[in-house]
Amino acid sequence: MLEKLNLSDQIIIECLNTNYGIEAATLTFLPLGADTDASLYKAQTLDQRSYFVKLKLGHHHDTSTEIVELLQSAGIQQIIPPVKTTHGKTTQRIDHFTLIVYPFIDGQDGFNRNLTNDQWIKLGKALRQVHELEVPLSVQNRIRKESYSAKWRDAVRSIYPYIEAGPITDEIGVKLQTFMKKHMPDIRRLVDRAEQLGKKLQDHSLKFVLCHSDIHGGNVLIDENSHFYIVDWDEPIMAPKERDLMFIGGGVGNVWNKPPEEKLFYKGYGETEINSTALAYYRHERIVEDIAIYSRELLLTTAGGNNRLEMYKQFIAMFEPQGVVDIAFKTDDKSL
Repeated sequence: MLEKLNLSDQIIIECLNTNYGIEAATLTFLPLGADTDASLYKAQTLDQRSYFVKLKLGHHHDTSTEIVELLQSAGIQQIIPPVKTTHGKTTQRIDHFTLIVYPFIDGQDGFNRNLTNDQWIKLGKALRQVHELEVPLSVQNRIRKESYSAKWRDAVRSIYPYIEAGPITDEIGVKLQTFMKKHMPDIRRLVDRAEQLGKKLQDHSLKFVLCHSDIHGGNVLIDENSHFYIVDWDEPIMAPKERDLMFIGGGVGNVWNKPPEEKLFYKGYGETEINSTALAYYRHERIVEDIAIYSRELLLTTAGGNNRLEMYKQFIAMFEPQGVVDIAFKTDDKSL
């Protein structure tokens, strides 16, 4: 997110001091990610200790940190555990927000740095461990469960009138409207095919496992020693394993779209039967969700400031050759 949530730096600094015993000398906003309900910061103390601080809107994030602790306890090394408060909690409420603190790791994400052959193999092994984790029923009951909901498809369909003739008032909105008009056949195909595939899956009884749900290149952090970590466990879900596997070779951010990378990943992940219908569904449905979110933010409002241009760039990138739309359609063709 390029603009901060509405909470002063001083309040965050005081919270770190009072609840974590972290005497932050500086708090630097990090304009990272596309989550409009989160702000990211780097806090640094006078003795040069650094922390990654995530401020999330709302008070419902304890489960995600509990999942991280479960993964760490299972021996998965590619996890960064949260820093606990002085009361032993993994999150801290602060006004209408939730604060989560992690050790700060200098590095680059998978959008900006290619994984090595060895890292691809290790990523496969790590994700297999995640999918094989026995999640206690008490935790499962608090995690989202896949329902193949039509929420995002309905949201995109509700945008159709704005694409065709909506009263768009700003430059970015007009540019997006023009782009979407040109690509309406693809957009309608994505929505309608996601619905068809989702209905097919509702009649299947695929095994549900713990999934990260957003394990693209941007959520793999590689440090200066070439160690890597799977980050951003905010939205775990119990779903078929294809919910995560669709990102491997899926082209999000126009990376992770090369067959040799997939081969290396599955060398680490191990033999597994992939449901082609589920893989095609998730690659379609993920794009539909992004279309719904981006078009809502750019067509229905002029708010967002500096975020708007970056969101527009991310939107049109989805339709580039070997981008997510191209790959989703190819995946579907193979599943027929």
